Amino acid sequence: MVTEVIAEAREACFTRVITVGTDAYQDQLALEVAESNEGVWAVIGLHPHEASQGVGTVEPLFRGQPKLVGVGECGLDYHYNFSPPEAQREAFARQVALANGLGLALVIHTREAWDDTFDILKATGVPERVVVHCFSGGPEEARRALDIGAWLSFSGIVTFKNAGDIREAAALCPLDRLLVETDSPFLAPVPHRGRPNSPRWVALVGAAVAEVKGVDVAEVEAATWEGARSVFNLP
Repeated sequence: MVTEVIAEAREACFTRVITVGTDAYQDQLALEVAESNEGVWAVIGLHPHEASQGVGTVEPLFRGQPKLVGVGECGLDYHYNFSPPEAQREAFARQVALANGLGLALVIHTREAWDDTFDILKATGVPERVVVHCFSGGPEEARRALDIGAWLSFSGIVTFKNAGDIREAAALCPLDRLLVETDSPFLAPVPHRGRPNSPRWVALVGAAVAEVKGVDVAEVEAATWEGARSVFNLP
């Protein structure tokens, strides 16, 4: 399945893929996929849903990983609270510190927890490179994230009919702070909504961003290519 997904992405002219882990098991898989495939890198960490497992379960995986480019996705999710908020906050703060200590990008998942997310970043120290993954806020949250130097990463949600706030956020986000993603296998963009997502459809996200910003798709393509290179320190 992984080989097929990577092949489909390459057939669609995508040459760089970042795969993201969420717990020790998925992190190990992400590292193995990155190590086994040219043009693939890994971001590993402990998702807020899994925060109760403790960051100690994933920390050993950060040692000696040449294709590791970020810590995450980590953060806070108060919508589901699959882990208690206290455990989420502790795990997030520890991973922010880890990103700072290792000089890696921090990839944040935040849902219905914006104030606590920014408070923890302020208290722990904002890493030099921060991505707000699968951005789900509106203009106010976008401005707060941009003010701390973060990149905003937009997913297939930007194509959804009821996502006006997210499109407003994309419209105001400078191109040099904007990324696009699929969050595969979730959040397939229109017209594939409801199907398992695939990296080969990220161009649809870029096209939707270009439309709301009133720029040519090629501008979004060039800017997000360079943005990904910068934030993840890719060759």
